[in-house]
Amino acid sequence: MASPFFLYPFCEGDLVTLRKQHPCGGKEWEISRVGADITLVCMTCGHRLILTRRVLEKSCLHVKSKKDKDE
Repeated sequence: MASPFFLYPFCEGDLVTLRKQHPCGGKEWEISRVGADITLVCMTCGHRLILTRRVLEKSCLHVKSKKDKDE
């Protein structure tokens, strides 16, 4: 039986663009740890942020996978 909801398969190293801008001016974050909570690192200033998966999925605009970044 299929699951009634869909979880986006976030992976370590993916770049995420969030809706709200960080006070440093950056909008791009790199995923550094995936689990029950997801740890993000700001690409501009290096600030670490821990969000639940649900909050991240709501505030995420775009995900650039690690595979795309390597190419």
